Amino acid sequence: MGLVNPESVGLSGERLERVSQWLQEQVDGGRLAGCSVLIGRRGQIVFSEAVGEADQELGKSFSEDTIVRMFSMTKAITTVAAMQLYERGAFQLDDPIAKYIPEFADTPVWKGGALENVEPQATPITVRHLMTHTSGLTYGFMQTNPVDAEYREQKLEFSSDTGTLAEVVKKLAAVPLICQPGSQWNYSVSSDVLGRLVEIWSGDSLALYFCENIFAPLAMHDTGFHVVEENHPRFAALYSPLSGANMANVAKTGQNNSAQTEERSGLKLQESSLESRYLSETELHSGGGGLTGSIGDYGRFCQMLLNGGELDGTRLLGCKTVEYMRLNHLPDNQDMAAMGQPVWSETSYDGIGFGLGFAVVIDPVEAHIITSPGEHHWGGAASTFFWIDPEEDLFVVFFTQLIPSSTYPIRRELRTAVYQAIVD
Repeated sequence: MGLVNPESVGLSGERLERVSQWLQEQVDGGRLAGCSVLIGRRGQIVFSEAVGEADQELGKSFSEDTIVRMFSMTKAITTVAAMQLYERGAFQLDDPIAKYIPEFADTPVWKGGALENVEPQATPITVRHLMTHTSGLTYGFMQTNPVDAEYREQKLEFSSDTGTLAEVVKKLAAVPLICQPGSQWNYSVSSDVLGRLVEIWSGDSLALYFCENIFAPLAMHDTGFHVVEENHPRFAALYSPLSGANMANVAKTGQNNSAQTEERSGLKLQESSLESRYLSETELHSGGGGLTGSIGDYGRFCQMLLNGGELDGTRLLGCKTVEYMRLNHLPDNQDMAAMGQPVWSETSYDGIGFGLGFAVVIDPVEAHIITSPGEHHWGGAASTFFWIDPEEDLFVVFFTQLIPSSTYPIRRELRTAVYQAIVD
């Protein structure tokens, strides 16, 4: 991967050394086993660096071609796939999803209290609701109400051992929604349902559609729903902190616990790089969190979006479609905090809305982050993260394998380190 002189694209090479220093501090301080950062500006790669170990037990280095579990960074790719089909006339954004998955026509809405206390949908779930996480669906790991408890009971996890995508989505439709569609923002399995719709609209499995319409055109050769055998040595292990943060606590309390974890260090193995469901093919392709891949691959995906849907002469989406995806699609231009989700991961959602497939910064001051209005981003449960800043013609991808992503304020720290290097 060739790097250009940072000064040629308005970045300070000297100041970018602070990104290198920050990366090393994550490993030296015991926060992360290994990690990498890729920075692109004005169509050029200006920074690519990896430090630490991909598997501490094996002494395997974390490198620029290490393959990781992307988890929820899959969601943006699923939404791009859906929008490709939207451009081909397969559906309209405000179509009820029951038009394509009839079981959702009768999905009730939980009113509080016992799971059986329900009412009918006031308005149907639409495709747009899925793309913006306002569908009324949730995640089983939230552990906040009887609905997500039912997700756990029914094993609505969209993992490799729970059935086909079609089977799990059909089971999901029988469980009540946690709110009326369109009324709240709730992180959820919406992208998994969207992935099933991609299969219905295209007639292909989600894996085949991704391969033929996104990965092959963008030369994302390392990305897929499993790691092919020849790439097994490049796969990273998954870690968690020795004590402290977990995703359920963040979901239940709505609290940013990063300030409480500053002194935490040390890691425990959650999943070896040698024994993982991602090392073999699966019949269930999770559009919400199933992909693995390398940082270079995801950088190509980000550059395509930054270019308005095109990369190296290959166009995946029209410019106006990408512009539309970047807008805040929450009702009345509300932010996520006003829509019921004040905090997720280690991020406050004041001043941050949601577009089609990713969060969108409405007001950097309200959000308390140095960035640009219109910057859009998302991350994964293992602390991976990307952001795209059209105003600065910039993208950044961060890879590591630490679960949960709420453990440290990594994303805020990295943003500061990157933006302080812009000098034009």
